Amino acid sequence: MKIVLTGHQGYLGTVMAPLLAARGHEVVGLDTGLFADCVLGPQPQDPTTLAVDLRDVTPQHLAGFDAVIHLAALSNDPIGSLAPQITYDINHAASVRLARAAKDAGVSRFLYASTCSVYGSAGEDLVTEDAPLRPLTPYAESKVRVEADVSALADDSFSPSYLRNATAFGFSPRLRADIVLNNLVGHAVLTGEVKVLSDGTPWRPLVHARDIAAAFIQTLEAPTEAIHDRAFNVGTEANNVTVAEIARAVADTVPGSRLSITGETGSDPRSYRVDFSLIRKILPGYEATWSIPDGAAELYENYTRHGLTQHSFDERFTRLAVLKRRQAEGTLDDAMRPSSP
Repeated sequence: MKIVLTGHQGYLGTVMAPLLAARGHEVVGLDTGLFADCVLGPQPQDPTTLAVDLRDVTPQHLAGFDAVIHLAALSNDPIGSLAPQITYDINHAASVRLARAAKDAGVSRFLYASTCSVYGSAGEDLVTEDAPLRPLTPYAESKVRVEADVSALADDSFSPSYLRNATAFGFSPRLRADIVLNNLVGHAVLTGEVKVLSDGTPWRPLVHARDIAAAFIQTLEAPTEAIHDRAFNVGTEANNVTVAEIARAVADTVPGSRLSITGETGSDPRSYRVDFSLIRKILPGYEATWSIPDGAAELYENYTRHGLTQHSFDERFTRLAVLKRRQAEGTLDDAMRPSSP
């Protein structure tokens, strides 16, 4: 297929683009490059790029494509809380605008990167795709709204799917250090301490970036009737773990590191365990195979091999810090649009 991949210069897109190409798909990226230089190790090879802000995409940009895979977003809770209206403008309004543009352009498949955080605080029970959605942050709320609004566009010629990814982990050439496993391994490598500020009790489902990419690829290639206007949780029950268990896996991986669970911020209200059986049922052969210890080992090896520093960890690989730095430099305006200094 001929595919537009939004956010291809981000953490997940940099992993997904070459895997799509390896399957024989023609990939064109769409990205404004906000995080293009957040690279650890060799510079990745990007596909052809449409340098268009998500808020400015028109049907003309998407004409001739078979599918849109939509990853681009302001991508975590701290950013969403810092600028909630811009989060809604980009993550919600622009995403729905993109879907409408895709439909108007004759694009038949629309794969949307949603999140398991739409379930909010769900207690001990495993939540399925039919569970109530209880988003607790502007980021998660924006995902819920997009799913509902894009679903209203579905018809015989336009098939959207919503992939509710568990919290991502694992190495990407365009690194993110502000997601839990990546962050804890980085701190352990740089300081020798695995430090958890909460009480460690909240549940989190985790999934490797490559397992997310595999889910998107299999959804893309599945029969339309199997995936039409459906949501899928992406991950594995084996990676439903508490924050304390994640931290212990990191301490076991990074030589000489010590575990410290301070509890100073109390218990995080975001706590949920997720059932991932539907995607395995609908997409036979799909299995999220990366374990948390394997991901921690991969991160430790790449952090040490590529010379991770405290400055790059804090300033280059933390999304909120990158956006604040670019605004201070004058290369990003108050609406989160790239600008000239």
